[in-house]
Amino acid sequence: MDGRCGAVVLLKARNKFRNSGNLTITREIDVAKNQSSWFINKKSTTQKVVEEQVAALNIQVGNLCQFLPQDKVGEFAKLSKIELLEATEKSIGPPEMHRYHCELKNFREKEKQLETSCKEKTEYLEKMIQRNERYKQDVERFYERKRHLDLIEMLEAKRPWVEYENVRQEYEEVKLARDRVKEEVRKLKEGQIPMTRRIEEIERQRHSLEARIKEKATDIKETSQKCKQKQDIIERKDKQIEELQQALTVKQNEEHDRQRRISNTRKMIEDLQNELKTAENCENLQPQIDAITNDLRRIQDEKALCEGEVIDKRGEKETLEKEKKSVGDNIVRFDNLMNQKEDKLRQRYRDTYDAVLWLRNNRDKFKQRVCEPIMLTINMKDNKNAKYIENHISSNDLRAFVFESQEDMEVFLKEIRDNKKLRVNAVIAPKSSYADKAPSRSLNDLKQYGFFSYLRELFDAPDPVMSFLCCHYHIHEVPVGTERTREKIERVIQETRLKQMYTAEEKYVVKTSFYSNKVISSNTSLKVAQFLTVTVDLEQRRHLEEQLKEINRKLQAVEAGLIALYERNKHLEHKDNELRQKKKELLERKTKKRQLEQKISSKLGSLKLMEQDTCNLEEEERKASTKIKEINVQKAKLVTELTNFVKICTSLHIQKVDLILQNTTVISEKNKLESDYMAASSQLRLTEQHFIELDESRQRLLQKCKELMKRARQVCNLGAEQTVPQEYQTQVPTIPNGHNSSPPMAFQDLPNTLDEIDALLTEERSRASCFTGLNPTVVEEYTKREEEIEQLTEELKIKKVELDKYRENISQVKERWLNPLKELVEKINEKFSNFFSSMQCAGEVDLHTENEEDYDKYGIRIRVKFRSSTQLHELTPHHQSGGERSVSTMLYLMALQELNRCPFRVVDEINQGMDPINERRVFEMVVNTACKENTSQYFFITPKLLQNLPYSEKMTVLFVYNGPHMLEPNRWNLKAFQRRRRRITFTQPQ
Repeated sequence: MDGRCGAVVLLKARNKFRNSGNLTITREIDVAKNQSSWFINKKSTTQKVVEEQVAALNIQVGNLCQFLPQDKVGEFAKLSKIELLEATEKSIGPPEMHRYHCELKNFREKEKQLETSCKEKTEYLEKMIQRNERYKQDVERFYERKRHLDLIEMLEAKRPWVEYENVRQEYEEVKLARDRVKEEVRKLKEGQIPMTRRIEEIERQRHSLEARIKEKATDIKETSQKCKQKQDIIERKDKQIEELQQALTVKQNEEHDRQRRISNTRKMIEDLQNELKTAENCENLQPQIDAITNDLRRIQDEKALCEGEVIDKRGEKETLEKEKKSVGDNIVRFDNLMNQKEDKLRQRYRDTYDAVLWLRNNRDKFKQRVCEPIMLTINMKDNKNAKYIENHISSNDLRAFVFESQEDMEVFLKEIRDNKKLRVNAVIAPKSSYADKAPSRSLNDLKQYGFFSYLRELFDAPDPVMSFLCCHYHIHEVPVGTERTREKIERVIQETRLKQMYTAEEKYVVKTSFYSNKVISSNTSLKVAQFLTVTVDLEQRRHLEEQLKEINRKLQAVEAGLIALYERNKHLEHKDNELRQKKKELLERKTKKRQLEQKISSKLGSLKLMEQDTCNLEEEERKASTKIKEINVQKAKLVTELTNFVKICTSLHIQKVDLILQNTTVISEKNKLESDYMAASSQLRLTEQHFIELDESRQRLLQKCKELMKRARQVCNLGAEQTVPQEYQTQVPTIPNGHNSSPPMAFQDLPNTLDEIDALLTEERSRASCFTGLNPTVVEEYTKREEEIEQLTEELKIKKVELDKYRENISQVKERWLNPLKELVEKINEKFSNFFSSMQCAGEVDLHTENEEDYDKYGIRIRVKFRSSTQLHELTPHHQSGGERSVSTMLYLMALQELNRCPFRVVDEINQGMDPINERRVFEMVVNTACKENTSQYFFITPKLLQNLPYSEKMTVLFVYNGPHMLEPNRWNLKAFQRRRRRITFTQPQ
């Protein structure tokens, strides 16, 4: 057909098992009519029939060439375990495997719905049955309550008659008791008359005795007063004698004291006279006193000078302390800025912050230098430029620890990731430092475009961090420009050939195509800086620390000077005190003679006065003895008079006691009679009170009997003149022969006492009150609910049959799906493990699920190990590096390809982003796989290859040349090329 108007696609499929021959499918495409015509073995058919035939062959007609591009590797790495299983089923599993999986998930969902429905219906049915059981009891209770109410009615009818009979019997008993008490009152009144007469006679006798007792008491009181007067006089005489003796004793003591003072004064005068004789001449002491005075003046001047120096030193110390405080505050402010950076790290990346704290406490475990996360070690010279650094360095590397040794990094990651389960990043600085590497182009050449600095010059960082950033991010090659740079960006890209650059608010990335050599640029807006906005001037902080050390040195010197001045001042003070003491002693020696003469004169005057003041002790003793004798004579006369009064008083007391005994006997007899009288009177009052109470009770019971009779007749609907029927009588009438009548009547079957009736009434009412909320509609509701229970039971049976059917389907589909899936995963695991073993690593693939019944939770788990010192870990974006994930992903896809048969396979640039070691390993693996017998033909496309790679004779290497000097496709002439090749061959020398 015409190439511009249509096309024909011819596909032949070899059939090994059918006798009908190969299958030839033809598709004719008509562009003008925008339609396609389908043919099978040159016979016209429809697209649907073609699809059915292809599906029957179980081949992927649309994927004869399996294509593994680089972007497919990236998409695969983002899949979860569940998504990975679905992708694997669709990729290499039989067509029905994914369909069985979907059916299992649908069956499981419907099974859950049926289980929930059955559970709800079962619970509802149980509630209905329980409720009907309660209603069944209510029906029985309804009739039980009616029987109790009938019995309560009979008891309430009998109770008034029993009350009447009880009150009537009580009335008769009270009437008999009232008559007995009336007779007792009369007898008690007659027995009290003789007792009253005897009490009056005894009362008159008692009054006579009490009058005589009062007369004796008056006489005793008068005599006692006279005795008291005599005793007071005798006591005064004793006191006079005591005062005379004390006065004599005082005079004797005074005379002895005067004699002692005279003796002491004479001795003192003698001592002073001896001291006066031995005192030296005092005229030679004045020169010594003058010399000491001059020394004191000189020491005072030195002390004043020393104190002035102390004041100066103190002022200098205060000034230095103020400077020290100011410098310390500035250092604290810088430390606070560092703390702000650590707070941001803790808030955003808690695991990294915890790892920083662990590192600070365990630096001794590492052999070489270990730098904290890059965002903490970088210090911006101007925080306005922080946005360039944060947009240039990835967030994963900004929070990464920088190591100089691979061994140290493995120790760190084993402790932090494996033991502490913290998600952290770590990188290794290059062995040879890149920190001071010069840029390939001088900044002066770029200033004409508006560039003012390279990224490296915008901040300070430790040498390992700076070396890592220069090596991996080429910060020494990336210039930073201004708004002027953005205005002439096209010119900058064409003339400078820079790969990356920054303007005021944008980042530009320039790439050159490997095929057409065209320049492609892309720009992105800069994000606002978040972590590096806090700037700490480390140079200024070091300057402040040096300044603080200098201040501390000066303070130590000032304090040493102060201590020396204090010691000197102390020495001068001690010397001043010694001179003053010497001067004081010389002055005392100079005035001592005059003082001694004055003391001797004073003591002689005192001695003369003491000798004149004399006392005659013998005369004083004689006078005191005479006065004491006269007082003792008077005292003896008073004692005789006191003895006579005491005898009279004793006689009067004896007479009074005799009268009191007589009066006591009379009072005792009177009290006994009054007690007997009071007892009789009390008994009489109680009996009279009892009589009154009984009479009132009789009246009350009589009235109550009438009321109860009236009430009982009303209850039984009897008139006032009607006789009481036999069945309403509370007692069975007695027949003259002594036997009870028969048969028993209605009231006779019930209790005959109020307590029993009340107890039975309370019991029956309590039982009846328990049957609350009952009504005649209970039976109707009970029957209706029985029918509903029967209907629900039938529905539940149908649901359970349906549930069993679904479970049987699940079991069948699960067996058809799970067993082939396990075999498929085992094959993938075998291929995957072999690939990893060939790389001296370890890896495995298994089918993972937490619950076998949750088919939507099944997934494929990949676990890998790249180092012999570690264990197998699940492949995640956090535990393995980017290169390790790329290798693992590519090997898994290759394992899938090994299980999926197809004639051609294309692998496009999968080595991009791998480190040289992994790239070499993957290349060797692809070569070994592609060069095996009976395998698909591989097309491996790559823009670059490592040196000294292994090649096989079964490989063909094709170089695709492309560039501005290549011929246009319409000028390509293969025959001309062949002729030219033959001419070159013929012209070459033999």
